Amino acid sequence: MRNGDDLEGFDGEASSTSMMSGASSPYQPTTEPVSQRRGLGGLRCDLEYLRGTFGRIKLAEVVLALIAFICIETIMECSPCEGLYFFEFVSCSALVVTGVLLLMFSLNLHTRIPQINWNLTDLVNTGLSTFFFFIASVVLAALNHKTGAEIAAVIFGFLAMAVYAVNTYLAIKKWRINSRQQNSRQTSDYIRARTESREVDHRPEIQRLDA
Repeated sequence: MRNGDDLEGFDGEASSTSMMSGASSPYQPTTEPVSQRRGLGGLRCDLEYLRGTFGRIKLAEVVLALIAFICIETIMECSPCEGLYFFEFVSCSALVVTGVLLLMFSLNLHTRIPQINWNLTDLVNTGLSTFFFFIASVVLAALNHKTGAEIAAVIFGFLAMAVYAVNTYLAIKKWRINSRQQNSRQTSDYIRARTESREVDHRPEIQRLDA
């Protein structure tokens, strides 16, 4: 039979052995902090984008398009109605498309679909919205019956056109800057590659080693 000292020594060896096996085991318990875990499938709100220039402009676009759409929907009678229907279609389309893009950018969903050029998509949307809001506002201003809802719709239509125009200008400016930076990087990489190849051509010992 083992005495008390032997049992204590055995328990100490067992505990040390279990500690060593636990340290070497690849199946360690996860200790990920709760603050690093993301909820809702990894969705998170990009506050930096919303506080930035493009985020604020896009919020203004959504608000103005929504107000213009609400104003045009309050009109109960029209004759002729073509201008009203066209303005309704433009304001609704701009509201839906811009709202979707705002969600994509603010929740970083665009990074999950890298196959789409989202900057170009946003540029096309802002350019088309600027053009069609201008046409729809001019047509509605020419064919309206001077009611309060029609006048308000025309005013907010021109305001939305102005904000979309500013967004288009900034998007084109950003696209040009990114294109220049990309071209400069490609040029520098080409020059560096050509320089390295010339150094290899002028060093015959490297050629002999390669041979």
